[in-house]
Amino acid sequence: MGGHYPVRIQSMTTTPTMNTLATIEQSIRMINAGCEYVRITAPGVKEAENLRIIKKELRKRGYKTPIIADIHYQPQVAEIAAKYVEKIRINPGNYVDRKRGKATFSDAEYKSELEKIHSKIKPLIRICKEHNTVIRIGSNHGSLSERILMAYGDTPLGMVESALEFVKICEDLDFFDMVLSMKSSNVKVMMYANRLLVKRMMDEGKNYPVHLGVTEAGDAEDGRIKSSAGIGPLLVDGIGDTVRVSLTEDPEFEIPVAKKIARYYSLRNQPKSTTSCQIKMPETDPFQFIRRETNSVDKIGGNQPPVVILKLLKLNQL
Repeated sequence: MGGHYPVRIQSMTTTPTMNTLATIEQSIRMINAGCEYVRITAPGVKEAENLRIIKKELRKRGYKTPIIADIHYQPQVAEIAAKYVEKIRINPGNYVDRKRGKATFSDAEYKSELEKIHSKIKPLIRICKEHNTVIRIGSNHGSLSERILMAYGDTPLGMVESALEFVKICEDLDFFDMVLSMKSSNVKVMMYANRLLVKRMMDEGKNYPVHLGVTEAGDAEDGRIKSSAGIGPLLVDGIGDTVRVSLTEDPEFEIPVAKKIARYYSLRNQPKSTTSCQIKMPETDPFQFIRRETNSVDKIGGNQPPVVILKLLKLNQL
């Protein structure tokens, strides 16, 4: 992924991970629909160990799709899963930086917490190096650590700082196989956080791949529109290397939607036509949500509210 590779499509199983057969069969349906990365939750040690069996059976059936383990709270679980899968996903806000009911953090306490994280993540980095396992560092709006909340609030800046702290720790341990993600159910927060993340990386000379997704977008037209509104503009900006459309439907139905949205990626590499309109467009600030001035055409444009146009299709066509 990343670089000049196409935008990769991923989704996540909804079956209990300990239900091995159901998880394998759902994974196969996802892969057959076009899923290029299959994410499976591993909330505990038993689920992490079962990933080995799931992956072995998928490979036995001829499916080589990379597996991602979704890690919640326990570093021990991440260390087990990292031996079996191609990528693990951790959320800095609830991985090792746990809530303790503190209202404030002094500079010394803040530094001490980072040192603890460094110590706790070191065994995971060693395992990932040994097994060529990638780490996705995913900050979620609404699940930031107390320490980050005290310093930055539940904001896009807090999301970015949370992820970049982990990036710095991984780099200090000579580990660079990372993917970053900023997820939120609020489209504006998600877009702002991703743009801010990329700006910060550019300012600091970093260039890690970015995963895009709107958390719990919903179902039917609402979920599809919400995901498109968040993911599409970022792809046009040149941001995004993997995407997931998070619908409250069976995961195989997410794939065709994600594939359609990802087609925007082609806009990055299309040469500009020499016969295109030469009208100079006004510069826009990606960190300000302000509508540019336009002319009115019938009931569209000007000071009129945005118009949503839908083309009604059967769900299996989306």
